Amino acid sequence: MNFFAELKRRHVYKVAIAYAVVSWLLIQIATQVFPFLEIPNWAIRLVIMLLALGFPIALVLAWAFELTPEGIKRTESREEEAKQSHSRTWIYVVIIAGALSLGLFFLGRFTAPNKQNVSANDKSIAVLPFENLSEEKNNAYFAEGIQDEILTRLAKIGALKVISRTSTSHYASSPKDLPEIAHQLDVANILEGSVQKVNDAVRINVQLIRAATDDHLWAESYDRKLTDIFGVEAEVAQNIASTLNAKLTGSEQQMLAEKPTNNPAAYDAYLRGSVQVRSLNPDSINAAVKSFEEAVRLDPNFALAWAALSRTYSLLFGFGEATPAHRIAAENALAQAIRLQPQLPETQVARAWFQYRVEGDHKGARDLLLQLRMSWPNNSEIIETLAYISSRLGEWQNSLSYFDRAIELNPRDHLLRLIAAWVRFDTRDFAAAQRMLDDSLKIWPNDNDFLGIKAQIFQALGQLDDAQSIVNELKPGDQDFYAIGAIAQQARLRRNPGSALPFFRALASRAEKSDARSEFWYRLLPVAWLQEESGDSVGARNNFTRISEGLRALVEQGNMDERLFRALALARTGLGERDAALKALDRASALTAGDARTHPNMEEERARILTRFGEKDEAITILQKLLTVSYDGPITPALLRLDPDFDSLRGDPRFEKLCQDKQP
Repeated sequence: MNFFAELKRRHVYKVAIAYAVVSWLLIQIATQVFPFLEIPNWAIRLVIMLLALGFPIALVLAWAFELTPEGIKRTESREEEAKQSHSRTWIYVVIIAGALSLGLFFLGRFTAPNKQNVSANDKSIAVLPFENLSEEKNNAYFAEGIQDEILTRLAKIGALKVISRTSTSHYASSPKDLPEIAHQLDVANILEGSVQKVNDAVRINVQLIRAATDDHLWAESYDRKLTDIFGVEAEVAQNIASTLNAKLTGSEQQMLAEKPTNNPAAYDAYLRGSVQVRSLNPDSINAAVKSFEEAVRLDPNFALAWAALSRTYSLLFGFGEATPAHRIAAENALAQAIRLQPQLPETQVARAWFQYRVEGDHKGARDLLLQLRMSWPNNSEIIETLAYISSRLGEWQNSLSYFDRAIELNPRDHLLRLIAAWVRFDTRDFAAAQRMLDDSLKIWPNDNDFLGIKAQIFQALGQLDDAQSIVNELKPGDQDFYAIGAIAQQARLRRNPGSALPFFRALASRAEKSDARSEFWYRLLPVAWLQEESGDSVGARNNFTRISEGLRALVEQGNMDERLFRALALARTGLGERDAALKALDRASALTAGDARTHPNMEEERARILTRFGEKDEAITILQKLLTVSYDGPITPALLRLDPDFDSLRGDPRFEKLCQDKQP
């Protein structure tokens, strides 16, 4: 019998066509929907591979079986004499189908990504700091602000890859080694510029350069009044997109053309606040609040400034000043931004920050930020915040994926890389954390915090000699928290608390001179614990008393920071006040309920407190559970073996089993 006629009789053609149509539909769904749901790219490749491998199987089944009213039956041959040829036909079917499916798979696997990579590279850009040519050097913030506003507009263009300002801020305005900078940032194009401001007149010079060849793709000079500055920012972004053949959508064109205010003085105050808030210290953040308040006072309809003001108050709330006044201020500013321009991306970011940092509504903030990614695809801060929120929701793999994507857009952000490595520490994936730290130390050699995390990895693995070799070289500043933590941990695990006391006394002494009183009490707490472990019970009790009284005063002022209650619980523990300690810890636990990243820390503190007061059964039960979950700075079997807080549990078979589990 003719081979092709037999294929037709057995409905193999129909099955092949139906399978191809359904496969095409499934691939379209995967490629369009998976990225929106933040499903990794390997899942799309897996779908394509499975569909390709399933194609020959479907054809073989179509050849061998048929669907009848009585059910699935084996297809009978019409001619007995064709039996021998049928056996050969099976081979033809399998070979042809297999060749087709493999061809389709490798075509999709290797061709499509290459096109995407070439396109993404050609349309990638980094905006270097604009040079301030103004005679008044106090106008430096204005040049920074203009650069940031141009970058913000570029980041809203989905067809471009735009590197975050944080990664470009340490470069010179007009560096000579553009190819090397482009390599470090993984971009093809560099935008340089300068700003000169004299009274209400502004001159802006910009040039777009192809870094590999030093070709000047586009350049322009603008002489404008302050009232016309917004048109320059939009025009620069549009010209860059046009030069790089990045097609703008209608909504992107509308966003680029928006004019946030008609008041030059209000805009000047807004730019000043935008630069001040970047320093992330209490003084600069409070200065930013004043600048944004000035902006909205000068123009009450300035939605962008209202959104920035709300975000800054939310930032203060999350920085240890979780007071009712800051909550109300953040909420009121957000309400004004929503009233004026509810769909403005910056308004939505402010809303997400309020949900996340003030209300603790992690799911609501995540859902809002996922929507925002569609209109602001190159905003690394949105992706970074999604990474933080995902860890608090216990979605650790999503968190790691977001961190990796944020680093692509912000490869030279020191804090981002620190936290990305620490989150891998949280999941006890110490090997991956080490690799990330080693990569980061190539950029920032001898950095105290990266080395501090490396030391803490060795401590978590029980390798104290390796940790000590790092700790001996640490020279941390007051804000190098991971290095400071490594020094304290090493002294306690080595049962040599006196070695770290001078360092922590000096740290507390400097903090006492700052305006942030909570910071002082947090710094004094390790001094008290090290004193107690050194045998200075009188000095330790005096400091525990000071800390307890100082933190209670902050609580009475309405501060609801969970760290405050956690520290208060530890101070009460040091004073031997079990009930008061557990009561304070319960407050901290309530404030972190639903937070998968920090709530287990409260349970770890509970286990330590209960151990101190001889309540072994509950303490061991808590520790057993903690070893099975990821959280911020998790306990490990090695730490249980070494930590002096658990000395009273030693000898209990249940505890000894936890120390010997085949975990890190």
